[in-house]
Order: sequence, then structure tokens, then C-alpha cells
Amino acid sequence: MSTPRFILTIDQGTTSSRALIFDHAGQLVAAARQEFAQHYPHPGWVEHNPHDLWASVRATLTEVLDRAQLPASAFAALGLTNQRETTLVWDRTTGQPVYNAIVWQDRRTAEDCAQLRRDGCEPLVTAKTGLRLDPYFSATKLRWILNHVPGARAGAEAGRLLFGTVDSWLLWQLTGGRVHATDLTNASRTLLCNLHTGQWDPELLSLFGIPAAMLPQIRSCAEVYGTVAPGLPAVGLPIAGVAGDQQAALFGQTCFQPGMAKNTYGTGCFTLMHTGEKPVLSRHQLLTTPAWRIGGRTEYALEGSVFIGGAAIQWLRDELKLVRDAGELDALAESVPDAGGVFLVPAFTGLGAPHWDPYARGTLVGITRGTNRAHFCRAALEAIAFQTAELIACMEKDSGVALRELRVDGGAARSRPLLQFQAELLGTPVVRPRCIETTALGAAYLAGLATGFWADRAEIARHWESDARFEPQRAPGEIAKLRAGWERAVGAARGYRLDEVEGS
Repeated sequence: MSTPRFILTIDQGTTSSRALIFDHAGQLVAAARQEFAQHYPHPGWVEHNPHDLWASVRATLTEVLDRAQLPASAFAALGLTNQRETTLVWDRTTGQPVYNAIVWQDRRTAEDCAQLRRDGCEPLVTAKTGLRLDPYFSATKLRWILNHVPGARAGAEAGRLLFGTVDSWLLWQLTGGRVHATDLTNASRTLLCNLHTGQWDPELLSLFGIPAAMLPQIRSCAEVYGTVAPGLPAVGLPIAGVAGDQQAALFGQTCFQPGMAKNTYGTGCFTLMHTGEKPVLSRHQLLTTPAWRIGGRTEYALEGSVFIGGAAIQWLRDELKLVRDAGELDALAESVPDAGGVFLVPAFTGLGAPHWDPYARGTLVGITRGTNRAHFCRAALEAIAFQTAELIACMEKDSGVALRELRVDGGAARSRPLLQFQAELLGTPVVRPRCIETTALGAAYLAGLATGFWADRAEIARHWESDARFEPQRAPGEIAKLRAGWERAVGAARGYRLDEVEGS
């Protein structure tokens, strides 16, 4: 039998699913991608059809294997990474979902979270989970399904229904219903997992009214979960690495030492800083989260989450029809020296860290008669960078470590004007790796570690290569004025409450 030379990876994201193949040098060999429908049944609600998630994953696995024309013996393992916090409930026997997946962006439980805060529950939740009471996380979404879908709570209490984040749903499908599990990074985003024990917390389950029988088993990020079931692409391949997308990206960027940080410019923006083997609780509205668990050892990170990052570019393209694609947007943004005093705060689903304001709404300020679509394009890119810079400033204060460089990835990391402006705001180099598919690559690395494809992290770190480095060039005084303008614009976004406008 030939020696395995590749790792197959699933990257299930918010707007698309992808399957990718990496070689032993960590280089991308082949990839396939499929978008799926987004559902917005009410303002602030975001859903996916669970069958669409699985169908798109299965289709991309088939496509990438057909494209690569590699035998099964060429692969060592399958890695899996996924959009986090998105919440699914399905029948243990039939495998049928009882409701659509409620996506991490969904805001329907904002008032539920506000009531829990008024009841004084947030200090307990934060101490146990490292998170905040926000509709971003899974617990209130799960409780909403149990309380609003007819028969759901009774079915859950009787042990007939299962809960999972997207990783659990895909593991269930890939193994033909044999494995109901999750990894620590995904479990930690539910508000139900104790940060310090790495297990489901009975007090939190009671607080949110979640039956323990629904929950998947919590496992490490690098171990064999099971094998791909007969009748599926890659049948028999061990599923050996699982991590939520942002932790996977941190691993893929080889941020293995405390103080190293990455930002992923995806649908949202997610900044993580490695903090070592002890969790650092934030004093500046950030999240404390497991970075990964490998071989019984858990390492931690500080995280800041921006809800709308690259999605602002999609909004300009799909809703306003200002550009045809991201390349045209970049060209327009570079055609003007600045945004002409325009600031876009893309709080389309509220604001994440460090504001945590689910009631804020998207705001565009500073428009004059001379404002044109190039200014809009530049303002959208700058908004992504402004939000990331806010997170980095908080991380530096919490950790006591000044950032030396920011490693970046994700689809919008292809944008040179975005990364140059990011470097200006931070006053720190921004470095893009040769392979920006670091989310999928991180899952591949985890699967490869579990199966001996890579010997250790030192071997993995040797594969990381820089593609482009962006150095700050603007004067600090100029940047200070821009930051002040951004802060005023954020104040305007936070001062707008949809319920007050509607008189409800």
C-alpha cells in the first residue's frame, strides 16, 4: 500500500461549503466550493436549511475528489472545521431536523439575553464560560427552538432529539449517524460548557433549561472521531481533526506561542491571540476561549468577534449593486486617497466585541454632494479594519503584550487596500501567508497530527511562509483623527434602536 500523501478537509462556512486537499508541505492541491441559500424570515433573523449544509458538503467532497483524481489510499485523514455557534436540533432516529439551523448572526434572542442580564446571571455565565450573554452564542438559540417548535421540548426531555453545532451535524451525517460528538472549541461557544473543566456544566444547563441527553460528547481537536460511512465520498477515511473555524485558523497560522495573533477576514472578522495554558479573563469585553485541546492539554486564547466583516463587501455587491466583484471594489477603493469623510458602521446584525450591542444598526455618516461609489467602497474596507483595530487594542490591554505583527487570512485578506489600511491603524506590520486558506489548513494540521501525518507542531511551523507584508506609513496624528471619526460613527449606530423607531 502506498504511503498517504494528502489530507482532505471540509470547511463549512456561513455562506458556502468547501472541500480542500492539502499535501505534506501544507500546500493547497485542489478545492471545490458551493454556496447555499441564506434565509431571513424576520428582521434580525438568519437561518440555514440543515439539508443544504450537508448537501453542499457532500457535493464539494465529490467534486474535489473527482478533480484531484487521487485514490483513497493517497489520503491519511479527513479534517473538519465549521462556522461556530450555529444551532441545530434533529431527531435521533430519523435524522430529520425539527427546525432550520439558527445561524450565529441571528439576533432573535436579544431580549432573552437582556432579561438574563437583568436577572443578574451574566457574572456566573462569564466566570464559567469566558463568554457574555449574547444571542451570538448557542444556548438561547437552542432554548428558543425547544420553546417554540411544537413538541420539541417534550422530545428533547424524552431523549428523542439531539443538539449540535454544525460540526456535530456533519459528524452525524459523515458517520451515518454513528457519532454524536463535538470538539472543545465548538462546545465552548454554546454558553453550556465550563471553560475550566472542559465539560458540560449542570448549573448552566439548568439556567438555560437544556436537557443533558441532547448534548454531544465533548472530545479533543486531534483524535479519530470515526470513519466516513459507506455510500459517501471518501468512504472509510478517518475523521481525525475537528475545530471551530477561528481556532482552526489560529492553528493554521501556526500561532503556537503566547502573544501571537491572527485575524480572519471572513463573513465576520475574528481576531484571536494565543495566551498560553491558563485562561486570561478579559477586562475589556473580549471573550476567553479554548484555542484547542490536543493530547489532554488545553491552550487558550482571547477572542474578539466582529459580526459583519467581508459581508459588508457582499452587501455592496449584492444589495446595492455598486460593484460586480471584490476586485472591482478594491480598484475603486484605491482610486481615491481616502473615504472622503464617510464612515460605514456595518452593524447590520448589531455590534459584537467590544460593544456587544444587539440593538445597534448599520449607519453611514459623512455623506456630501461629492461622495461617490468609490468612497462607499473605501469606507466598507476601512470599516473592516476599524473594527479589527478596536479588538487588537483591547487584547493588548488584557494580555499586557504589545502586538508585534498581525497574521491575516480569509477571503478579504486578498485585498491590498484593506491590509495596508489595517497596518496604518495598528501601527504594526500585517502579514499575509502564502496560503490564506488557513482555516481549512488548521483542520488539516489537526487531523494530520492525530494520524501521524505530521510529527509535531515544530514540523508544521516550518511550512508557514509569508506572501506579503504591509508596513504602516501614515503619521500617528492622521490615524488618531480617523479613529476619532470612527468612534463618533459607532456612537451614531449605537444610538439607533429599531424598536424605538417602529414605536414598539
